[in-house]
Amino acid sequence: MRVVAAITGASGLILGERVVEELAGIKAKVYVIISDGALKIREYEPFNLEKVESLSCKLYREDELDAEIASSSFNIDSMIIAPCSMKTLSSIANGFSDNLVSRAAENVLKLNKKLVVAPRDTPLSLNAIENMRKLKLQDALIVPPNMAYYYKPESIDDITNFFVGKLLDSLGVENKLYRRWGGTR
Repeated sequence: MRVVAAITGASGLILGERVVEELAGIKAKVYVIISDGALKIREYEPFNLEKVESLSCKLYREDELDAEIASSSFNIDSMIIAPCSMKTLSSIANGFSDNLVSRAAENVLKLNKKLVVAPRDTPLSLNAIENMRKLKLQDALIVPPNMAYYYKPESIDDITNFFVGKLLDSLGVENKLYRRWGGTR
């Protein structure tokens, strides 16, 4: 499995780090893009860039438009953007490929591959909702980091595991990161 994982400038960098960690754990080839915004957010949130780089096949900056993953001829299976900033969401939804994240996402969409985005903002503006709608119309999976309470989380790690598990589910990757709903009986 070959996956592009982009980490953009929104709160929740740990989600991207953990997705990369889990994908590397199943021996997926992970090509990571880190945005300039994510590097700024890193000053305020725990995020281990060195760990992410060590787990990836290659780590790219968003301005590396000459990277192999910028081309639709580079064969990948899917792409995930977690967290996904509203700027990145808007760029992809409106076909504005001004950096490696939006360019790689455009390639994934035009080749009918799986694109999973985890938009991290609240409340949502009408523009954000419209941009999500545009991406959904292109068959992207929109997976906002919403909490669930049925499994009774006891820590930030529990909440993170739940959401990372949902992201992996969206990529079609089996995982046991959270307790699944088993009904009321």
